[in-house]
Parts: sequence; structure tokens; C-alpha cells
Amino acid sequence: MTAELVRGQNHPLSQDRLEIRISAGVPVLAGATLGDEHGTVHGAEWVAHPGAPTLPGIEVSGQAAADHRLAVDLAALPEAVHRLTVLLALPTQPGGALRFGAVAAPRTAVTGLDGAEIVRFTLTDLDAESAVVALELYRRQGAWKVRAVGQGYAGGLAALFADQGLPQTEALAADVQEAVSRSLARAIPVPQPQDAAGASAPQPTQSYDTQDPQGARTPSGPIDYTHPDRRAHAAPPPPSASPAPDGRPPQPVAGDAVGWSMEERLYNQVWGMFEDLARTTAAYRSAVDFAGSRLEKELDQVLADPRSRLGTAGDAARETAHARYSQLVDQAQAAFDRDLAQLTAESEVVEPALPPAYARWDNPVWHGYRVPDEPPLAVRLGDLHLPESVPLRIPLLVRLPLERGLWIDSGPVAGPDDTFLDSDEARRLALDAAVALAVRLLAVHPAGEFAVQVVDPAGAGAQALLPLTRAGAVAPPASGAAGVADTLERLTRRVDLTQMAVRGGAAESLPPDVDTAQQLLIVNDFPHGFDDRAVTRLRYLADEGPAVGVHLLMVADRADAEAYGPLLDPLWRSLMRLTPVPDDHLADPWVGHAWTYEPSLVPPGSGILQQVLTEVTTARTKYR
Repeated sequence: MTAELVRGQNHPLSQDRLEIRISAGVPVLAGATLGDEHGTVHGAEWVAHPGAPTLPGIEVSGQAAADHRLAVDLAALPEAVHRLTVLLALPTQPGGALRFGAVAAPRTAVTGLDGAEIVRFTLTDLDAESAVVALELYRRQGAWKVRAVGQGYAGGLAALFADQGLPQTEALAADVQEAVSRSLARAIPVPQPQDAAGASAPQPTQSYDTQDPQGARTPSGPIDYTHPDRRAHAAPPPPSASPAPDGRPPQPVAGDAVGWSMEERLYNQVWGMFEDLARTTAAYRSAVDFAGSRLEKELDQVLADPRSRLGTAGDAARETAHARYSQLVDQAQAAFDRDLAQLTAESEVVEPALPPAYARWDNPVWHGYRVPDEPPLAVRLGDLHLPESVPLRIPLLVRLPLERGLWIDSGPVAGPDDTFLDSDEARRLALDAAVALAVRLLAVHPAGEFAVQVVDPAGAGAQALLPLTRAGAVAPPASGAAGVADTLERLTRRVDLTQMAVRGGAAESLPPDVDTAQQLLIVNDFPHGFDDRAVTRLRYLADEGPAVGVHLLMVADRADAEAYGPLLDPLWRSLMRLTPVPDDHLADPWVGHAWTYEPSLVPPGSGILQQVLTEVTTARTKYR
């Protein structure tokens, strides 16, 4: 349960490896200082800031941004360190905010390895301050605690550093601000549209949602960029790009993001690209909308004035209004094209560097595939893009283990060439997408840690499922009402026994006939072959299964289950809807984007699926 702290309140920390997340309405720089038992910081070498982002036990961002993730390993801090202070400051850049009182209150959170928040603190009641101590992690009698501080400094970083006993604070503060101004980080600034008076329009906040199958966009909260696990000690910071001698943007580097390992840095970089594309597109759309509203207003003023309604004066006013509109749109387009070109260049270096779990099926990394020793942080479900940037695809990564089931919609849909796919074709494509996704999930898990079961009551998916069954990666699909009932009974029993074992503190003490590997149940042609009892069990697995390693992958047309009425609405809402063909059903309600989703499919004629399945089954045989 998350503790909501107020200024001065503290909370114990039971974990050594943490992540501190910072969210602000404007770009801020984040840093940290290491102090002794009296809180004294003995020199600039004890300060982590964008110019020196890594110290033993702490890594901060090398840039100013509206969102930060600071990595902390309390066990790796020097023995002399008893206090870690997290600080925020506003960059001294043209057009930037000058005081925290003029922007939205920054929010901070401390999370554990599983991404769950331990404490949360919002820095309220700030006014003239341009630097603030947000949190303090301190050691008392061998135990660590976190305290909400919220102490601001109108004198900026220099005053904050002086309060912590540092010498030459003005020079150190200047070095920090200079490091921000010359930052070589990847993040793309958001061009802010201005109104007629020159004031910047408010910028949206990033979030990510799925659309309800009936068309309503269902909020699921902001994107969570944290990861479920960290298995390596703090890694050195990734290499920075070097600026071109002619002043062009720095060349992007794969893995140029915060993280403990290359895999995590790539994961954070991909979601950073998603956020950058969302924001720069939002800024472009906002600027174009503003130009259109301004044109409409000026034309209305011309029509409202009898003296300029007709004649040369009216024509001149209209031409001026249209010229101003074109100028504003051209400026917005130029800024958007610049940002899009930088993101495209980044995608071109990131995509080839992705590990198998994140890579497309046509990535050469699959040709050297070997069964991994541990599961990845996330898996790729497909790609996302926006209408303004169709060539640029952002990988859709979801963390593992899956927190919710998946549903591949096999209902009639519009094809890629504006052709309408009938039910049979849509079902075939949906099952092909399900098989590709099942193979990917099998491939990214160690041998014996992930299993796939299939329910195909009428046997309609036998041909599409052939790659899985022929390789021996899955048992023959359960068919008929009896097969459906038996499979659901076994998985329901596994969920019940695992829940009881976890509650009793004996998670490893399961009966020998219970497969402890994570289970993926593919359900084809639902609700054919399902009676009321089977439907109830399926809903139970959808609700309770993910927490104990039982996951659903349904291939179904919602219209086929209309006879159940609203009874199954909770089931559909609990699943993440995917489509076998590109479709704009993924929504970003904070920024207002409808993202087009494209499934991750195997290229026609490719034998990579069979090659990967051979490796998986061979490794499984050795494991047994």
C-alpha cells in the first residue's frame, strides 16, 4: 500500500534497490547529494547531477526533463554516507520557468523492484523557489528511511548547496546549469504553441490507455516506465553521442537511457521515444489548431466590420490573415519535421540493437536465437504509429509477467487495403497473430518456465496451430465441451492451490502434479463449446490468474457472445484488445492521440518460427 507523505513525515524502507520517480509539468533537472551522519556534503564529488550523473549507489538523469527516474542502490553507497538528498531545480534557459510557484506542483514517488510505489510526496506550497530538496533517504541504526522534505530555495542551487555545507557553491551551481544547457541527451524538446499574446499554451501530460471494444476509450492510468526486476548491479552510464561539428543534432545511440542493464536502458529508451513522439505530435496539432482558430477569428473580424467587408481593404485583410495562418503552420511543420527526423534516426539505431523479446520477427537477432537463462523485462506485442508519422513505428512493449490477459479480436474488420475482411479471413489472421505471440512468449522464457495450452472446441484452428503442435511445443488442443471443461478445471485448481500456498507463506509447497511454470491458455472460437460453468471459470481465470502465473490469450469475436448480454462485459474489459490488422484502437487520453496498432507477425515465407520452436523444444527436452 502506498504511503502518501506530507512535509516532514518519514517512512521506513525495507528494500535496498529502489527507483525514485519525479513528474513535473515542465522540464526540471534532478540531482542528489551524499552526506555524512550530520548531513554535510564534503565536496562536489559527492554531488550527482547532469554533468556527473553517476555516483556509487545513485544514478540520475543527464538532462532536464518533465519526468525522471533515479536509480538508487542503498547497499552500494559508501559506508560514510548516511544521507541521500534528492533535489530538483529549474534550468536557467531562455523561456523557462523562473520559480516553482509558476508551474504545477512536482510529484515524487519511491518504488521497489516490482514497480509498486512505497511512498508518494507532492511538493506543494512552493512560490519563489527555483531549487528544492524533495526527499531525503537517511540511515538510522542500520535501517534506512525516507523523509518528505519540500524545502525550497529562492536563491536557487547555490543557496541549496550552501545549506548543505558545500564550498564554492556558485561555481558548482553554474557547472550544473551548464551541463544541462549542453546536454547531449536524446530527449526532444516540445515546441510550445503560443497564443496571440505570446503566452505558452499548457502542454498535455502523457498517458496510455486501451479502447473498449465497443468504441469507448477506457482509462487505465498513466504509463508506468518502471521495470519489474533488476538483476545486475549498477552499470556504467551509456556512451553519449557527440555533436556534429556543424551544429547538427547529436547522433543517437542505442541504449542512451537510464537503466541498470542494456536491456533496461533499451526498454526505457523505447518508451521515451513513444513519449517524445506523443508530445511533439501534440505540440504540432496544438499549433495547427491555434493557427486555424486565429484565422477564423481574424476572418470573422473582417466580416464584422462594414468598412472592410468589401473592396480592396477586405481583400487585403483576408490575404494577411491567410498569410499569417500559412506562416504559423509552416513553423509548426518545420519543428515537427525536425523532431520526427531525430526520432527516425534514433529508431534506425535502436531497432537493430533490440534483444529478441523486443525485436520484430524480421530482425536478424532471431537467427542467432538461443533459449535464455532468465526472462526479460518486457515483450513486444506489436508496433504503434500516428497518422502524421506513418513510417515511424514505436515498439509496443509490455512488462512481464503479464498483468492482464490478451484478446485478439477476430471479428470482421477493414483490411490494410481498405478491403473488408469477412469472418473466416479475420479468424485465420487472428489465430496466426496468436500463434506468433505464443511462440514469442515461449521463446523469451527459460526452458520449463513457460507453457502453452490450447482450447479449440471445434478444431477450427488446427491448421493455424500446426507450427506449435508439430514442433511439440504444445499438447494437442482440447476439443469439445469435455475438453474445455477439463482444461479449465485443471487451471482453476492451479490458481486456487497457488493462492492458498502464497497466503500460507509456502509458495513452493504445491502438489507434485501441479505445473509451476507460467501458463498461457489460448482460447479459440469462444464461446463455442462453453457452457455457463465454463464461462464462469474463464472469467475467474481472467480475474485471478495473472497474479499467480496463469494468463489468457483469447481469439474471439465479441459479437459471437452477444447472447450472454452484459454478463461478459467485465471479461472483455479485463483483457487488452489487439487486432490482427492495423487498427487505431489504442488511445492516449491525456495527449488526445489515437494510436494505430500493428500486430507483430512473421514475414510471409519465413522459417524463423519453426527455427525458434526447434530451439525451444530441444531446450525443454534437456531441461526435463
